[in-house]
Amino acid sequence: MVRLVDLVRLLNGDPSGDLNTPIYGAASLADATGGDITFAAEAKYFEQVQATQAAAIIVPRDFPELKIPAIRVSAPRLAWAKVLEVFAPEECIPLGIHQTAWVGADTLMGKDVSVQAHAYIGERVKLGDRVVVHPGAYIGDDVEIGADTVIYANVVIRERVRIGCRCILHPGVVLGSDGFGFVTTSQGHYKVPHIGTVLVEDDVEIGANTTVDRGTTGVTRIGRGTKIDNLVQVGHNVQIGCNCLIVAFVGIAGSSVLQDGVTMAGQSGVAGHLTIGENSVVMSRGLVAGDMPARSVVSGFPARPHTENMRILAEERRLPVLRKTVNAMQKQLDKALTDSENTASDVRQLEERLASLERAIDRKGNLAGREGI
Repeated sequence: MVRLVDLVRLLNGDPSGDLNTPIYGAASLADATGGDITFAAEAKYFEQVQATQAAAIIVPRDFPELKIPAIRVSAPRLAWAKVLEVFAPEECIPLGIHQTAWVGADTLMGKDVSVQAHAYIGERVKLGDRVVVHPGAYIGDDVEIGADTVIYANVVIRERVRIGCRCILHPGVVLGSDGFGFVTTSQGHYKVPHIGTVLVEDDVEIGANTTVDRGTTGVTRIGRGTKIDNLVQVGHNVQIGCNCLIVAFVGIAGSSVLQDGVTMAGQSGVAGHLTIGENSVVMSRGLVAGDMPARSVVSGFPARPHTENMRILAEERRLPVLRKTVNAMQKQLDKALTDSENTASDVRQLEERLASLERAIDRKGNLAGREGI
């Protein structure tokens, strides 16, 4: 249990209400009960805040007045993350090497290392201080892992991979598997050996069941501070810069370059040998098929500037209505051509209107088809 005043000091926030309010846990607006603290990131949640049973709440500084005790902060999501750290259950890490673990010859271990049940550590491996290797993990020969890195269960780290300090590898991560490289011949597909490696820099987090292929030659690199979600595929020789965000189901083809600060939303992808400029954003399901300059925001399949893609999608929805209009005008024109009472001028006007509409539909259809819609 902590008091509200303790959290105010932690967050350097502006309090209101009883500072001695006891706080026993943290929960969402809907799930919070008496004794919990919760948070609202924006004013649009005001009605939910009014209904919450929480004992206290974290809100932005400009949030409307509240009846329950509150802490007003400039960055409520960051504040909430810090509060969750306070109430996160402590994990008991057994130090030392479990009797069922295998440790190869000439392996060097720092202070307070934990190698847990049935983990496999190859030869000439270097584990920094306070590295944690959970049960069933595999670490191949000549791997180097920096201090305070956590390797969760069933992670596979192939030979010669290097990992920095304070990294987190979630269950099922595979680092250093062979890239997808074959030469097709008349006898079949000839495998291209991958003799490179993978470098993961400091403060990287990689989600469950994500795979990072080793370079054909050279290095596949994940830059400092980058965070990768679950089920992501990083191809051979890809270069990912610092502080990138790669969301679930992303695929990055071989030899692509993501410069610093790139965000790739869920199910997006990058074709091979392309460069995405720094601080760019690829929206969900966007397919990058050409180089992108810095600070681009793209969407679509293939990806194009987001505002342009939205206009194309809006126009595409109008195509059925335009087609009906053309069909109706075609019927009028056919009738006019057979009606002796209509003048030649009337017929020409109908023909011109019809041709204009058909050109408009062709332009929209050709643009949509050219852009892969």
